[in-house]
Amino acid sequence: MCEFHTLVKKTSKNLIGPTIKKIRVSLRPKVSQQDLAGRLAMRGIQIDRSAIARIEAGARFARDFEIIGIAAALRVPLERLFAGH
Repeated sequence: MCEFHTLVKKTSKNLIGPTIKKIRVSLRPKVSQQDLAGRLAMRGIQIDRSAIARIEAGARFARDFEIIGIAAALRVPLERLFAGH
């Protein structure tokens, strides 16, 4: 098994969850999970607060369109969500 697949197998269901949380709480003012859910809803992406918590914890996959929406909602470049991976 290659290094990438070994990493994926050992980690959670996504690699960007902790990065999303880190960015979200570093913003001023802080963006709560509920706020992020509202920002996504305004973009037509329905993810509730508990789903965001599961994404951040690595217990739920984030779909490609959700990742794009999260980056836009947090006003960060898409690449920032994948920094270091």
